[in-house]
Amino acid sequence: MEIKKVCVLGGGGFVGQHVVSKLCARGYEVRVPYRNINRAKHLTVLPTVSLVEADIHDPDALKSVLQGMDAVINLVGILHEHKRGAFQRAHVELPRKVVKACRATGVKRLLHMSALGGDSDGLSRYQRSKGEGEALVRAAHGEHLAVTIFRPSVIFGPEDAFLNLFARLLYWTPIFPLGSPNARLQPVYVGDVAQAFAASLNNPATFGQRYELCGPTVYTLQELVEFVARVKGLKRKVMPLSDGMSSLQAILLGLMPVKMLTHDNYLMLKTDAVCGCPFPEVFGIRPAALEAEAPHYLAATELPRLKRFLDEKH
Repeated sequence: MEIKKVCVLGGGGFVGQHVVSKLCARGYEVRVPYRNINRAKHLTVLPTVSLVEADIHDPDALKSVLQGMDAVINLVGILHEHKRGAFQRAHVELPRKVVKACRATGVKRLLHMSALGGDSDGLSRYQRSKGEGEALVRAAHGEHLAVTIFRPSVIFGPEDAFLNLFARLLYWTPIFPLGSPNARLQPVYVGDVAQAFAASLNNPATFGQRYELCGPTVYTLQELVEFVARVKGLKRKVMPLSDGMSSLQAILLGLMPVKMLTHDNYLMLKTDAVCGCPFPEVFGIRPAALEAEAPHYLAATELPRLKRFLDEKH
């Protein structure tokens, strides 16, 4: 199997743009479908990228964008449901359509982004949908389709919606009420995740495998928020909330037009996003430490950008 042309679904997003960049650096021709290509024009500076305007949730459009491709990478995922059924559509129905489109177009290679904690029996709808989508992709691995699945912990990096969000919110109040303070996370750097995808693409040793991706250190959510405050030079008191108050906070925030936290996120945080093994040796990557990478971009986080950031997430 020789792979030269790759279609990246979700290639204009936070993780996607890093994956696309790594693929281009390795000489792959990359096709990125987007519902509105004007929102992905930042990718046009990369020499081997072509943007195609398409609705990938439409089966015929999806088959069209996969025509002539050797591989497809599915990075599509959402953290919040703006309407019921959105998790199912993004995490289950789309992977099912991707597998079917691969068979119809002769694509032989599929890399799929799942999530640490994804489980069809998980506490949250997010986890259950991720687990269901992962299971149907794994079942598709065989003679005519080589599948590799990635299960990262929370991903950090420039323009992430995790540490950057806390950096902006910490400006608002000297006392920061924090739900789920003891949730355990093992954040992984976006560059390492992207490198793992690119390194896996043409490596037969990764065919049929599932990899958990984590950084070198486990933190509680409270430790991460306090780290962000220190980096920003903000004297803030992080007030840990009880489990009951954490649930209530998530319910109230979930009622806001802009979803920063929902009750489904609260349920998700009850499961540790921690790897049970080191970063997979097959990729030859020494995962970056959060303390080494995060200060570079957190230092540029400014309060005037908060409204724009929230508007983009709405």
